[in-house]
Amino acid sequence: MPPLPSTTGAPMPASDAELAACAAHGDADAFQQIMRRHNRLLFRTGRSILKSDDETQDALQEAYLRAWRSIAGFRAEARLSTWLVRIVVNEALGRLRRDAGAQVIPLDAAMDLCEAQGEAWMHADADEQPERVAMRGEMRRLIEAGIDALPDAFRTVFVLRAVEDMSIEEVAAALAIPEATVRSRFFRARGLLRESLSRDVDVALGDAFTFGGARCDAIVAWVMAAIGPPGALR
Repeated sequence: MPPLPSTTGAPMPASDAELAACAAHGDADAFQQIMRRHNRLLFRTGRSILKSDDETQDALQEAYLRAWRSIAGFRAEARLSTWLVRIVVNEALGRLRRDAGAQVIPLDAAMDLCEAQGEAWMHADADEQPERVAMRGEMRRLIEAGIDALPDAFRTVFVLRAVEDMSIEEVAAALAIPEATVRSRFFRARGLLRESLSRDVDVALGDAFTFGGARCDAIVAWVMAAIGPPGALR
């Protein structure tokens, strides 16, 4: 579809509603733009349920085919991203529950199931969950690096008080400083460590379930090949 004009002369990207309307009339290029625009969101959505990159890629490809076949029924008063997320969630949960003969379920029920699975994950035996072991290892590395970065005076107080679990009185005696100084330095060290960990976690969250260009291209190429010539699946 041709780009829209703008007041600056540069082409303006088509809106989701405009792309969906074109795709509904068999415009595969418009649907390709939809995929590229929402690939990362939808991959992360599916990945949060399936916890497997390869399985998520397969699920996302199938979900896109469902979307292509049914996009004529999309109503622009809803957000296209929400509509696509529903399809991906249903596809991912359908894969999880396939052995039980489950069918596609409503989004509300899907979210309830995800919440129940999350509760089970939180209370399950940590020794049986390699993901949690790896997560603890990474968190320990971040904490250790954060402690190492504390100023010397704060770091020693923090290690003795928080890591070694010494009392304020014991730390004060060991370092020959007033108890009030132990309290103030520990409070400051804890604040600095929290700030450091918060920054690291924010960066890590931005990189979570990395969705690089190669995977995006592979998903788009697979779906476009499955769509075939214009009107092939319509």
